[in-house]
Amino acid sequence: MRIGLLTGGGDCPGLNAAIRAVVRHAHDEIGATVYGFRDGWRGVMEGTADELTRDEVRGLVSRGGTILGTSGVQPSRTSDGIDRVRETIAVHRLDGFIAIGGEGTMGACAAMPDVPIIGVPKTIDNDIAGTDHSIGFQTAVQIATELIDRLYSTAESHQRVMVCEVMGRSAGWIGLEAGIAGAADVILLPEHPFDIELVARRVKQRMLEERRFSIVVVSEGASPVPGTMDVPDYPLDENGWPRLGGIGSLVARELAARIGVESRITVLGHVQRGGSPVAYDRVLATRLGIAALEEAARGVWGVMVGMIGQRLVTSPIAEVAAAPRTVPETLWSLPQVLCD
Repeated sequence: MRIGLLTGGGDCPGLNAAIRAVVRHAHDEIGATVYGFRDGWRGVMEGTADELTRDEVRGLVSRGGTILGTSGVQPSRTSDGIDRVRETIAVHRLDGFIAIGGEGTMGACAAMPDVPIIGVPKTIDNDIAGTDHSIGFQTAVQIATELIDRLYSTAESHQRVMVCEVMGRSAGWIGLEAGIAGAADVILLPEHPFDIELVARRVKQRMLEERRFSIVVVSEGASPVPGTMDVPDYPLDENGWPRLGGIGSLVARELAARIGVESRITVLGHVQRGGSPVAYDRVLATRLGIAALEEAARGVWGVMVGMIGQRLVTSPIAEVAAAPRTVPETLWSLPQVLCD
C-alpha cells in the first residue's frame, strides 16, 4: 500500500505528532509506504514527494510545526489543479492521500470527490464538524489562558482595562474556553454580535464595585451590532478570506472613550499556533493519525476521522466541509459571556 501524506492550511502544535503516528503505524503494523508531500496540496500538484522512514519521524511527538511544510493552496482553484493531483497519484502509484488540515483543507478535499482522501482535523480554531476537538486546539487554549493570567496581574496592579484579542475567525472556541479559564470579565465571540455600550456598562459597574480593573477577551472574528461601532473593511487574502485582526484595538479605544479608563490591547496572534503541543494534542494527533491509516487500509475513502468523547468516528468529508462548527448558544450564553 502506498499513501501520500500532506499538511495544509495554517500550522499548529500536534501536526508532527500526527505525521509520526501515520508513518510509524504504516511501517510497524500495516506494511505501507508513506510519501510526504511538501507544502500541502502545492507539493501534490508539483508531484514532488519523499518517502518517509521511521527514522525520519523519530522524536517528532513533542515538536511544533510540521516537517512537511504547509500552504493554503487548493487544487480546485486552479484550472488544471485536480488533473495534476490525479497525475501525481498515477506517477507515484498511490492508493490515496491522508490530508491533515482545517476548514480550507477539508473544503479542498470535498471539491475532489473522485480522489481517494482521508481527512485528519487540525486547527486551533476547533471549527471543524465531525469531531469534538481538532489537533492544536487544546494547546492554543492553554497558551491563551497562561497569557490572560499574566494580563490579570498587571491589570490589577495598574487598575486598567486589558483587552486581549485571540484567534477565532468564525468560531469563538478559544475565546470562550481561555476566557472562562482566565476569569475574564467580558468575552466577545464571533457567534453573536456585541453591543459596545453594554460592554462599557459592565466594565463601569465593576469600577463602581471597587473592582478597578477588567479583563476583556475578544475573538478576532467578533463583530459589533450593526450601527453601534465603526469597523473597517478587512482586506482579503489569496483564498478570499478576510485578513482579520484589529477588533481588540477598536474595543479598547471605545471603552477608554466611553468610561474614561485607561485601556490596553494585547494581540496574541500567531504565538497561539507555535511551540510544543500539550499532552492532550499529542495523544489526539497520535490516535487520529493511526485511525486515518486504518481507514485507508480498509479501503474507506472520502471521510474524515474525528473524536467524539473518547470514541473514534468517521464523517463524510462533504458534510464536514459544508459548514463550520461554531459555539452553540448553550455555551455562549453562559453568565461569563456578554452577548446581549
